[in-house]
Amino acid sequence: MPEPTIAGPTLADFEAARERVSGVTRCTPMESSQYLAQVLGSAVHLKCENLQRTGSYKIRGAVNRLSQLTAEERERGVVAASAGNHAQGVALAAKELGLAATIFMPVGVALPKLQATKHYGADVVLSGHSVEEALRAARDFSETTGAVFIPPFDHPDVIAGQGTVGLEILEQVPDVDTIVVPIGGGGLISGIASAVAQRTAGTGKVVRVIGVQVAAAAPFALSMERGERTDVVAQPTIADGIAVARPGVLNFEIVRDTVERVVTVDDDDVARALIVMLERAKLVVEAAGAVGVAAVLTGELRDLGTTVIVLSGGNIDPLMMERVIGRGLVAAERYLGLRIGLPDRPGQLTRISEILSDAGANVVEVLHTRHGRGLQISEVELEISVETRGPDHVDEVLRRLREAGYDPVTDF
Repeated sequence: MPEPTIAGPTLADFEAARERVSGVTRCTPMESSQYLAQVLGSAVHLKCENLQRTGSYKIRGAVNRLSQLTAEERERGVVAASAGNHAQGVALAAKELGLAATIFMPVGVALPKLQATKHYGADVVLSGHSVEEALRAARDFSETTGAVFIPPFDHPDVIAGQGTVGLEILEQVPDVDTIVVPIGGGGLISGIASAVAQRTAGTGKVVRVIGVQVAAAAPFALSMERGERTDVVAQPTIADGIAVARPGVLNFEIVRDTVERVVTVDDDDVARALIVMLERAKLVVEAAGAVGVAAVLTGELRDLGTTVIVLSGGNIDPLMMERVIGRGLVAAERYLGLRIGLPDRPGQLTRISEILSDAGANVVEVLHTRHGRGLQISEVELEISVETRGPDHVDEVLRRLREAGYDPVTDF
């Protein structure tokens, strides 16, 4: 049977891209997850692009694009704009191929990402306070100097490079039924979905591809619903690596024809997913890279058959990780915040401590104040944070406090 007619790269383009990137990128490991399999109800494998060079899949598209520049274009060098993974991918690709690279990053970019991009040999310019402003500066630089602008997702060569992930998945998990992919601008999912659809054409095998976006920035979810490319106003999110306001033009055309559906998750879901990756899979994953795991944990995805979840990146700032872990513990009800009104007399704090200890809850932080809103002059308020073992343990802690005559107010 003939290959399906899909916009963008052909199967030959994907196969050629794989040859080009093989000398620089890694064929990343595929790990199984018994925990997620129990949640989903079918086998789950994790495609660990968080273990790729530069910590994300982005280097695949960068190498494929840069390796096809003409000799004259190579002389002019390349320029890109990014707050993280695309910057590092282009920087390392340029270093490996012997090209000069200038990367525009927004002021205030996370220090580890800035340092890594410089370490790969790029000339880094801090410009603007958002990725959009950095992109405009990069395009201006391209027009002024002649440096070749390398887009983050909306280019056939970039899509072909990212699609090499899909070819690897088919070889590593031949019986795959579903691939779950994070979506930002759409470079990764359009590459994977197109490569897989073309590779399996005529075999009788159908592999569904499902995209996941964070609800605060989900233009693909809305665009798929409306059947046309639609912009949104991206809101702040811990998954900043996929916080994109508009789908790529070519990316959306491919996604519309090859992706079954796009679902969304919120920040608390993502934070929980990061905790699961740390505790269950022993993997460090950035928030944007964990949205597929989050979609499984929420129950948004079910009955998918043998499933591969793409962990698209692992570049997370340690300070962000600290905050996300705290949020994830709260979302999983492993961290409980309480406010308790108490009579202002000796022994009350000791009594509360005894109740919590007897319930097996570990006190993390305590604030004892006489200045809470609505307090009588003879009352104090206790703000206390405790570690718990999950929802059932939370219920037990609250029950014991109420049985002792207290009226705890949860503050999640």
